[in-house]
Amino acid sequence: MSHSPPPLTDTASATASPASSQAQRLAAEVMQRCYTLAQLTEEPGRITRRYLTAPLAEVHQRLAAWSEAIGLEPRVDDAGNLIARRQATSADAPILLMGSHLDSVPGGGAYDGVLGVLIAHALCQALGQTPLPFHLDVVGFSEEEGVRYNKPYLGSAAIAGMFQTEWLERIDGQGIAMRDAIAGFGLDPTRIASAAYDPDQVIGYIEPHLEQGPVLEGTDAPLGIVTCIVGQSRLRIEFVGEAGHAGTTPMKGRRDALVSASRLIRRVRAIGRSADDLRATIGRVEITPNAPNVIPERVTLSLDVRHAEDAVREEAVAAALAEGKRIADSDGLQFHVLENSAQKAVCMDPQLSELLARSAAEAQITTRHLPSGAGHDAVPLSARFPVAMLFLRHPGGISHHPDERVEAGDVAIAIDVLTRFVHLLAAQQSSATQGGTSR
Repeated sequence: MSHSPPPLTDTASATASPASSQAQRLAAEVMQRCYTLAQLTEEPGRITRRYLTAPLAEVHQRLAAWSEAIGLEPRVDDAGNLIARRQATSADAPILLMGSHLDSVPGGGAYDGVLGVLIAHALCQALGQTPLPFHLDVVGFSEEEGVRYNKPYLGSAAIAGMFQTEWLERIDGQGIAMRDAIAGFGLDPTRIASAAYDPDQVIGYIEPHLEQGPVLEGTDAPLGIVTCIVGQSRLRIEFVGEAGHAGTTPMKGRRDALVSASRLIRRVRAIGRSADDLRATIGRVEITPNAPNVIPERVTLSLDVRHAEDAVREEAVAAALAEGKRIADSDGLQFHVLENSAQKAVCMDPQLSELLARSAAEAQITTRHLPSGAGHDAVPLSARFPVAMLFLRHPGGISHHPDERVEAGDVAIAIDVLTRFVHLLAAQQSSATQGGTSR
């Protein structure tokens, strides 16, 4: 592949890092393993790893081997999530979940998702033989990006007990139903419900992740405590006109769906600029019949709208749909909304977030509190469990792209902070258990 190995011998970064020598050693290993997993891809020369494809199975094999080597117990549930457990002192102890996703967007980076899983692995190594009053389950979610079946959070939805059986009938671009993909991976689609965790047994979920933006870099903070995940609307819309011969159909009176779609694309950009921190994006365009000598009859578009305030997001979606209808009417076309799903803004658990901030303060690490503009597996999990997120500084702020970066020194700091977090949480849990108020 074209991806070069991460800078494992960045002396300046290592010297400047206040992390322990153990954490720096583990961070170097995390960086190397991110590079190793980046080679497991569907497409030569770039990272593409979709839900339940062969490269995901290879990732499972690597992670399972690394898990067993440090005493974790790996398993794969029937939604395709890889879970490696660090056993507690008691079999019926509560559970702390930590991790992120293993899939990628087409042409993605080496750190989005997998970094969080590998940091959680490194944390288990840093803990050594320290007994804990809770199980620590390192989770590599099978699907977060929504690429293969145009449905995000499949893995985390299963663990949250929110997987919908009708999703099994979705078809990918190769005509493979999700039900068949799961069975072809050696799993049982009829047993996905068994992947769900009991909320009464789960202390919470912690997700270490790249910021995927420039805020931390701009404030010289290596870590960020996430306050909320912005609300998100995902739509599929289409314009339907009339196909015709490119050479014989007069320009006047044409019902060109692509022309109408292009007008909406410009309006969506304007809508996205109409409010502070609003994001509005059309990222996918499908043209039918998509031939050089035929007037486009049908254009299907994706629409992604995000904001921390649900009312602002909903108003922007309504404005975009009204524009689509107005444009279609003026051009003599039909306008349809094919799919319209929304996820409300998600607030992080204040207790877990405060404990993360306290852990960073004890390590004398500067942090920022900030929202996440990207969706994460913490979104569906928040409906069932307390969740918190720890962002790592992202040099350049470019994500979903081969230029995605993270510094080994910041990874080491994250490992140190999370190790402190687990010790503080363990002390709290032990104290609560002795007082008879354990979760």
